[in-house]
Amino acid sequence: MPAAEPAAAELVATAAAEPVAAPAAVWIIVPTYNERDNVGPISDAILAAVPDAHILFVDDGSPDGTGELADELASKHPAIAVLHRRAKQGLGRAYVAAFHDVLARDADIVVQMDADFSHPVRFLPSLLEPIVSGKADLVLGSRYVKGGQIPRWNLLRRIVSRGGSIFAGVVLLLPFRDLTGGFKAWRSPALEVIDLESLHAGGYGFQVETTFRARRAGARIVEVPITFEERRVGQSKMSMDIFAEAFLLVIALRLSTLRRRHVKQLR
Repeated sequence: MPAAEPAAAELVATAAAEPVAAPAAVWIIVPTYNERDNVGPISDAILAAVPDAHILFVDDGSPDGTGELADELASKHPAIAVLHRRAKQGLGRAYVAAFHDVLARDADIVVQMDADFSHPVRFLPSLLEPIVSGKADLVLGSRYVKGGQIPRWNLLRRIVSRGGSIFAGVVLLLPFRDLTGGFKAWRSPALEVIDLESLHAGGYGFQVETTFRARRAGARIVEVPITFEERRVGQSKMSMDIFAEAFLLVIALRLSTLRRRHVKQLR
């Protein structure tokens, strides 16, 4: 793994010096596309689990009226905000826009999670604890560490998911068991150093790329076990195109690392 850039490493180290001040400003980002049936229940569940949290729904122009319903919720609850985007451009671009938004709101901790209850809100406290206590800069909700579960997946789906994480870990030299999961919590300075505008992935490869960049910048990364549930309503956004993008991204990241090492050796 290449050495961290000096400025990035210094910023992460400064953030790691002390636990997050209490009460921390926690922003939970929830991307949505055709999730009208979920936005109300998920916001209620999040605020019950973490009463002081704020929620940012990021809606990519859902034709089912998800964005409009989220606006209604925001008008009634000061802890809820909505970021509207004109069209569906991929999960990665939605998160980049949302990261900029919550960092501008002075977020101390930023959480990524899905709207469909596949990331159970009961795990939010355990996801936040390593950051609040000053033990980590990035926490991965992991299906593949001891205690993690995926109770309803068939064998093929398990092989594809686990195989993707193993492949990314081996190629990118990352010692984490769940690199493709989307249930993550960030200390804001660690998020600021990964150069959001230059992220390449639009789909689920985004999760691999952001963890890779955080590790390269010197962030302390830990995994905590979660149970991944099947979505309650609606349809999964996963596709073979997303898998293919993630595969090619991992190869590209490895090649870029090798090129960077070669350039340093020539200097």
